[in-house]
Amino acid sequence: MNTYRRTLTIAGSDCSGGAGIQADLKTFAANGCYGMSVITALTAQNTQGVTGIHPVPVDFVAQQLDAVLADLGADAVKIGMLFSPELIETVARKLQEYRISRIVLDPVMVAQSGDKLLRDDAVEALKTHLIPMAEIVTPNLPEAEVLLGRKISALDEMSGAATDLAQLGCRNVLVKGGHLEGEASDDCLYLATEKRLVRLPGARIETRNNHGTGCTLSSAIAAFLARDFEMEEAVRRAKAYVAATIQTGAAYRIGHGHGPVHHFWMFWE
Repeated sequence: MNTYRRTLTIAGSDCSGGAGIQADLKTFAANGCYGMSVITALTAQNTQGVTGIHPVPVDFVAQQLDAVLADLGADAVKIGMLFSPELIETVARKLQEYRISRIVLDPVMVAQSGDKLLRDDAVEALKTHLIPMAEIVTPNLPEAEVLLGRKISALDEMSGAATDLAQLGCRNVLVKGGHLEGEASDDCLYLATEKRLVRLPGARIETRNNHGTGCTLSSAIAAFLARDFEMEEAVRRAKAYVAATIQTGAAYRIGHGHGPVHHFWMFWE
């Protein structure tokens, strides 16, 4: 009997399809996994910005988690938008209850448009309850700055940020350099159990179609972990996949702002 590689996204819904659970499910499917979702918030957004956020009641999020994990289970879980401390605590408790270990935490705080997606009082809850449970945390530079309370503006500062974030208890940290100035878009991976830093070089791709890149990267990492790749290889493969989605997606035009990447570039043009 065949079995699926099961991946679960716990995140907000993007009705325009470029980010959030929609991007996550596309990424899971493109990378050979059976995707499931627990919706934490409904957002009204498009390529130009977020116009509304409707949080899902915390007890209903818990019901969704029970429904999926008690029956289907999960080989890896990706966590995105959580919005409130109460929600963060509930998600952490449920993942502990079901003994989920492969957790990819994308600490979503601000949308591509600049709209806030995480309440200020939720940052401490994230650091206390979820980061210590994570197999890997994948902040971009603004998110890493919020978590550490300091400015990060250069490549050499990313290494220190990654090692310092690991002190919060997570087993691996990927600090993404997409917000740096210049042609490079390098990332820094810290493998805490090995106490080893890995610089992952990347060329900046000039395009307006970069909506949902963070969601896509963290979901791709979860997909490769679910397929039993070791952490460094999972991150490298996920980064290569995202680079291809950006490169191929640059040729498309949809919407009037920051369009999506091309999640299914290997299947259709």
